[in-house]
Amino acid sequence: MSQTVRTRPEGSAQALSEAYDTALLDLDGVVYAGGNAIAYAVESLGTARSGGMHLAYVTNNALRTPDVVAEHLSELGIPTGASDVITSAQAAARLISEQVPAGARVLVIGGEGLRVALRERGLEPVESAEDDPAAVVQGFGGAELAWGRFAEACYAIARGVPWFASNTDLTIPSARGIAPGNGAAVEVVRIATGAEPQVAGKPLPPMHRETILRTGAKRPLVVGDRLDTDIEGAFNGEVDSLLVLTGVTDGAQLLAAPPQHRPTYVDADLRGLLTGQPEVVEAGSGFRCGGWTATAGSERLELAGDGVALDGLRALCAAAWTAAGDGACGVDGGKALARLGL
Repeated sequence: MSQTVRTRPEGSAQALSEAYDTALLDLDGVVYAGGNAIAYAVESLGTARSGGMHLAYVTNNALRTPDVVAEHLSELGIPTGASDVITSAQAAARLISEQVPAGARVLVIGGEGLRVALRERGLEPVESAEDDPAAVVQGFGGAELAWGRFAEACYAIARGVPWFASNTDLTIPSARGIAPGNGAAVEVVRIATGAEPQVAGKPLPPMHRETILRTGAKRPLVVGDRLDTDIEGAFNGEVDSLLVLTGVTDGAQLLAAPPQHRPTYVDADLRGLLTGQPEVVEAGSGFRCGGWTATAGSERLELAGDGVALDGLRALCAAAWTAAGDGACGVDGGKALARLGL
């Protein structure tokens, strides 16, 4: 795929909720953290929705069903229907349905979200390699997923049954810290079998296709906190993206981002949906945004000025990404970020 290399965050004279018809929102780290709503999320999403923006919630978590996710969001004060939730389980089920006969049996290594998604596509979930499955699908099963389930997957894959994975996120956030994600479980089966799964979830195209098919979005904006899933998924789908700094991505990671991880817009939180975005302009040998000017020296990024810290970060992104071109920036931005408190 040929795309122009992004060298600076873009500006927008319009509020993003007006410039785009649909927000494709990641959940953990964007809308909530540890089950609780992130600051400003409920109010910002309510305002965006009342202004006419369609809100869709896109998650790589294949364990929970859309009904369960919608109920959780509604309890947080964000009225949501099951049809507003798109999961990697749904993307995986569609991918499988296109490659196996109607009504085929599928061996499930995971939770209820996968079973519901398979039945929606007219497929029959089964529990054993002895049930003559036409495919194996693996998704996050939670702490209760027994080790023996991986063996069932291996037995079926060894017989030539095609293997699908909802996603390959190696880690997931939890209330107690970082825990192994479905990608870690996929590695167990990969090591044991030498096989490679077809993967449906972010950042790969099947998930983006599922999202567009279910929402009918014409001008979508991907909103996420992770560069390697949300932002790369938007890049692969050739749509615009907003990175919010309420989750896993910090300033240093953003400055070092290679082209596929560079968001269209950067903001602190979901209030960024309700505003325009400041323009980053060339200023001599550097870039200016608001009251800040950033330049890339031979060894580090330099920052001068004052004002809104986010404007300084946007200017730094322009200097770092321009210096890096189509690679990852190796210039040290630590001192400049420290000045911004980021």
